[in-house]
Amino acid sequence: MCGRYASTLPPEMMEELFKLLNHIEMVPRYNIAPTQPVAAIWEEGGRREGHFARWGLVPRWVKDPREFPLLVNARVETMGEKPAFRDALKHGRCIIPASGYYEWHTNPDKSKQPYYITFEDDRPMALAGLYATWSGPEGEEIDSLSTITVPTNGQLAPIHHRMPAILQGQAIDDWLNVRDVRANTAAQLALPLPDGALKFHPVSTRVNSARDDDPGLIVPVTVEKPEPVRKVAGGGGQLDLF
Repeated sequence: MCGRYASTLPPEMMEELFKLLNHIEMVPRYNIAPTQPVAAIWEEGGRREGHFARWGLVPRWVKDPREFPLLVNARVETMGEKPAFRDALKHGRCIIPASGYYEWHTNPDKSKQPYYITFEDDRPMALAGLYATWSGPEGEEIDSLSTITVPTNGQLAPIHHRMPAILQGQAIDDWLNVRDVRANTAAQLALPLPDGALKFHPVSTRVNSARDDDPGLIVPVTVEKPEPVRKVAGGGGQLDLF
């Protein structure tokens, strides 16, 4: 899964790279965690704009968000079937700009070592996501989102069996085009990146605490080379109720 990431793009660069029609104020973040407001991009009426949304999807049909489980990730294999994600795949596709993301490798002694993963050339990432707007009885609204995960590629297999879906080029435009690109076609865009597209290095376990958010979190540390992880059979942690 993807449970933490960094986003250090200056607002002006994000607006230019992702063709935004509005300005969104952002500060560099090095340890973005679920439940926090995150910057995301989606299209409404053909307008591509940046927004802030809570990381942890709340479907439109939920009665009380406080009693609903946190849906941080949507598995690409089942997102078109589960009620929590079906509508968002049709009408609520988004991207989440990132500089890199963290993943935890489970060591033989059951301890967990975090790794920071980025593009090989350090260019910005566009994580594929799904968003929804929940409307409450008093007229309140909450925008929220989930990131999408796919099976890992061979390069990252020593760390974890899942990775976020990272979009590039035309796939970004097609993913965001909910008017013309149908859900089943869009789902085929969420694929593992080819081996060699990414690089990674171990980082401090300080990233385990969401209270820590500073550039030191992405600095490499020295650890033993990770052993390959076994692919988890079954649901892999996503609630089958949704």
